[in-house]
Amino acid sequence: MDVSVILPTFRRPEGLERAARSVLNQANPCGLSIELVIVDNDPAGSGLEAARALADDSTIPVRVVHMPDPGVANARNAGLAASSGELIAFLDDDEEAPPTWLCELVGTMRFYDVDAVFGPVRTRLPENVIRHRDYYAAFFARSGPDESGHIDHYYGCGNSLIRRAALPGDQPFDTDRNTTGGEDDLLFAQMQAGGADFAWSAEAWVFEDPLTSRATLKYTLKRAFAYGQGPSAACAARRPADIAGILFWMLVGAGQAVVYGVAAGFLWAVGAPRRARMLDKAARGLGKVFWGGPFKMGFYGSAVA
Repeated sequence: MDVSVILPTFRRPEGLERAARSVLNQANPCGLSIELVIVDNDPAGSGLEAARALADDSTIPVRVVHMPDPGVANARNAGLAASSGELIAFLDDDEEAPPTWLCELVGTMRFYDVDAVFGPVRTRLPENVIRHRDYYAAFFARSGPDESGHIDHYYGCGNSLIRRAALPGDQPFDTDRNTTGGEDDLLFAQMQAGGADFAWSAEAWVFEDPLTSRATLKYTLKRAFAYGQGPSAACAARRPADIAGILFWMLVGAGQAVVYGVAAGFLWAVGAPRRARMLDKAARGLGKVFWGGPFKMGFYGSAVA
């Protein structure tokens, strides 16, 4: 098998069907052998019936896995264990891929001879989201270079392609990150430390359709705070812990929280369009300072995860 597409899902039937059908409808002019691995991470197995119906209607192999222990790392690891492809693509259940998606990812990996490839994400917001619309569109999107090529950093797991041989083990996603997320950042950081090369595929874009409940400042600022925790938490996760790195990022975060917080207050007072984005930056700064213990954020394992 050339490519296994892993699609974790949690109580999102409409998103699951849309994402899965976009994989089944790949044009595949490059003649890849493809399989789809759907991982239902709901303990009740609410997505299994729909997933099996998709499998029955498919012309490519579809594996349906039930991982009843909720957690994003559990779901990704279960998908990997059930897959057989030399290359592993990840698509989330709130994403939809155009027909050329997989061939673009694989073509970029082969041309640049890298271990992981990342692609853009384009946001499709519900029509009723009006206030701070530009901010939400940017928040849920992923932007990168205008052209494909080597990159010296990594992005998240959604819309990515990984060479299986480059993974550090059969269960590479850290289950300590099951509820908080960031398991993909830890994996890619580990791969990079081990000498892995990354590339950006400018044409391998996907749509993301955020839930209306996510397009609120309550959700995005909480998520921004969690994103901000990433650098400090990554330093703490090293063995031995990188104390100097933790202190560095905490100092950086404190400065960002003060500078961006003051700027956000001013912009909010005058009603400036960028006020939500500035508040987002302040929240990310705070996350670098308050990164562990009771401040860990939980996003996965609930109906709105």
